[in-house]
Amino acid sequence: MNIELRFFATFREAVGQKTIEREYADGASVGDVLAELEAEFDGLEGQLIDDDGIRPQLSVLKNGRDVTHDAGVETDLTGEDTLSVFPPVAGGER
Repeated sequence: MNIELRFFATFREAVGQKTIEREYADGASVGDVLAELEAEFDGLEGQLIDDDGIRPQLSVLKNGRDVTHDAGVETDLTGEDTLSVFPPVAGGER
């Protein structure tokens, strides 16, 4: 199945572009995709998932909906889904 992947801020820098498309096996989950991304891109290694699932403060959206409101890393994907990955954001001016 074909999945569109969108990256923001430092993750975009690690991947080298804002959007990529990848083919995954039918039945792949969000966790499967994130693990493959960590393996493919050096700048993402250890940045997306940990033993408890999606790393804290990270936002992963499937078709605009946060996967933590679904099944987290176990969220199923289907062909033509879009997965958006946002790094933690902190700071700002006072």
